[in-house]
Amino acid sequence: MSRKQSILIGFLVPVALFAQASGPDQTKLGAGNATANALASDSAFVQTSYQFLLRQTNQIQDANIRYHTSDAIRNVSTCVSSRAGVVDSVKDNLLKRLIDEGLAVDSNGSAIVGGAKAGVFPPLVNDGSGCPTLPMRWFAAPGGAYNGHHSYPGGLAIHEAFNSVSSMNFASGYRKVYGSSGGDGIPYAGPEGTTEPDIFISQDLMVAAPIWHDWAKPIVFQWNADGTEFSEYSFGGNGNTDAWGQPGDSRTGAHHIITIAEMMKRGLPPDLIITMASAHSAPTSGSEYKVVNWLRAGAILAQVDAVEVGVLYKDSAGRLRLPQLRQLGAVDLLDGPSSLSHTNVLSEYVLHNLSDADFTLTGPAVTEINRVLAATATQFGFNSSDASNFNNKFRNRVLSYLSAERLLIIYANSGLDGVSAEITKIKAKLN
Repeated sequence: MSRKQSILIGFLVPVALFAQASGPDQTKLGAGNATANALASDSAFVQTSYQFLLRQTNQIQDANIRYHTSDAIRNVSTCVSSRAGVVDSVKDNLLKRLIDEGLAVDSNGSAIVGGAKAGVFPPLVNDGSGCPTLPMRWFAAPGGAYNGHHSYPGGLAIHEAFNSVSSMNFASGYRKVYGSSGGDGIPYAGPEGTTEPDIFISQDLMVAAPIWHDWAKPIVFQWNADGTEFSEYSFGGNGNTDAWGQPGDSRTGAHHIITIAEMMKRGLPPDLIITMASAHSAPTSGSEYKVVNWLRAGAILAQVDAVEVGVLYKDSAGRLRLPQLRQLGAVDLLDGPSSLSHTNVLSEYVLHNLSDADFTLTGPAVTEINRVLAATATQFGFNSSDASNFNNKFRNRVLSYLSAERLLIIYANSGLDGVSAEITKIKAKLN
């Protein structure tokens, strides 16, 4: 398991895998979803982040990608296509297939009320119908598990706004350094080269992948009445022999695989789907099997054939691998005894993976600022031991209006006084 993936699982699966199931029934819609909708709708920080993402969506040139990306985050009644007609018996069959193919472990869901089935198929509005819909507005979801990164109403929109900026910057940097040349066609880095890059990095992928990344978090991280969140199930492997039968752990948070399934069901292009799938681990340095398994699991949920839709193909040994997109098949890198040390990789896969790296600061930001908020709560009339009131009227409100990331930076430079002064600016919102 990569360092990034282990950190992600630490944030995304905060409960012990084999703990006794407890907490709210996750087969039912989150009782706090409406409260989160209202708060995220009122937060200028959340809404300006969301509007930025909508403007980014409008920049996508490919009509199919632009339509589905816009529909997925803008349309209040957008259909969750991968769950259309997925009634209870279908859920049972798909979960069984995941388990039989080594892509899920039933006991990993024992800490969730509703078990692995509820973890793979969280409840939707009009669940099982021909057009089930999201349990909350897309922008009202948190960016991660409770007490993980961006874990406040609207944290998802803020997280993806940063990722979008980061993605653009990474692509621009690569074009500037690796794609600039002088009049003789010889590469020159930065301002010494031409203003127009002479290499291709898809702008559509760099725009769309960060917006699609984490799309399913409104489904997975629903809000409980006390201001906490649903627990997330981890799957996409068995955790032991995931590297084509050899030792490896490709488990990841359910939101990632559910998003992959949705993208496949909507018929989005393979290079975009694989780019998004690479967010939790780039398919390089021996980690290709992780992305392969996430694509396999997503295809099962979408009820499509991963090879037929072009996101996987079989190498000469019969193993499922990443496909030879664009001109990657000019030399068969996956043929021969050393094939597992090679992978078919597009630059966009790795750049998108890098753009999702802000959790290394934003996760600790929430952890640390939770302690700071508990220390300042009495100043604003709240008691941190009254969890529901503290979460719903203080913690979640402060974080949605100000963000843990901003407060952490202020705290580091101005201490408790600086944080208190910042919270005082939104005191009227704390009711």
